[in-house]
Amino acid sequence: MLPTLLHLGIAYTVSQGPKPENHALGNLASRVLVASRNFANDATFEIKKCDLHRLEEGPPVTTVLTREDGLKYYRMMQTVRRMELKADQLYKQKIIRGFCHLCDGQEACCVGLEAGINPTDHLITAYRAHGFTFTRGLSVRAILAELTGRRGGCAKGKGGSMHMYAKNFYGGNGIVGAQVPLGAGIALACKYNEKDEICLTLYGDGAANQGQIFEAYNMAALWKLPCIFICENNRYGMGTSVERAAASTDYYKRGDFIPGLRVDGMDILCVREATRFAAAYCRSGKGPILMELQTYRYHGHSMSDPGVSYRTREEIQEVRSKSDPIMLLKDRMVNSNLASVEELKEIDVEVRKEIEDAAQFATADPEPPLEELGYHIYCSDPPFEVRGANQWIKFKSIS
Repeated sequence: MLPTLLHLGIAYTVSQGPKPENHALGNLASRVLVASRNFANDATFEIKKCDLHRLEEGPPVTTVLTREDGLKYYRMMQTVRRMELKADQLYKQKIIRGFCHLCDGQEACCVGLEAGINPTDHLITAYRAHGFTFTRGLSVRAILAELTGRRGGCAKGKGGSMHMYAKNFYGGNGIVGAQVPLGAGIALACKYNEKDEICLTLYGDGAANQGQIFEAYNMAALWKLPCIFICENNRYGMGTSVERAAASTDYYKRGDFIPGLRVDGMDILCVREATRFAAAYCRSGKGPILMELQTYRYHGHSMSDPGVSYRTREEIQEVRSKSDPIMLLKDRMVNSNLASVEELKEIDVEVRKEIEDAAQFATADPEPPLEELGYHIYCSDPPFEVRGANQWIKFKSIS
């Protein structure tokens, strides 16, 4: 006799072989099972202690995760992962062209940082920016359409991978390290305008040896700016390991006179608690603080880098199997009865559909017309003319 599910007036027969017509009913039955199960509202987890520099105490070593937050973090990280894999596919199909730097593997950084700050706070980063663009509030559709250079993109198809912007998000910057002084300037504006806001200023280990970063440290410390300097240490600056590039790999100590902490950047809860701690430090008027997020990228530096000439496939696979941020959160939630495997699989299905729909839009949406080339140079200026490639070509600029 075939097993039968009767719940809330819904009958579902589990067939002995796959039948396409039963898939929708199967998904419905799965949702019914999830709805009928009693999950815990929250759970307490131990997290890795942060290494500290010039700090007497650091973030807590235990934290509470609610079921609602856990499901939100899982969906966001899975969305960033699938979005980056879709970008990889579109790039290999030559639908996305030019520079493209993917952040799969580093999802706990962008999602965890956002979980630790307010929407009114500010964030600026380098060119591995797709995840931050999403967590700052833009849709997958707007991001993928920008990658394909279409009118529906978040920068109207004129920015591409490295130049995406949202409210209180300042990119996406293509010049290595150049965003760090800009971040200090944003923090100066927060202080000058007497707003209870902070700026998260991100850079990679490859930019960490630049002089302009230390100049920004100095000014931020002198003026006690509410700035969190964040080094995303994914172990490799392009194809050079941190050990070959830096005399000291303790990036969280690089501020010298600025306090710092080193964080497990593969654990979203560690990142969230460290960010909350650092944000509270800055808001209290004590000045800047440094965070080093120890993380890892699965792809190469950019799409032109296969990523296996300077590291082994075994190294990448070991990180995937032991430290994957999505896997770590999933295991915690399932083992603590915050969610079921079936419920998380349902989220996976919904995310994949969202990504596919966004990719369809990003490939079908028209490219911006040539006459819009000079648009949006300024945000609120009267129209004016912009010279083209020679003096006889003119483009109109409209804000």
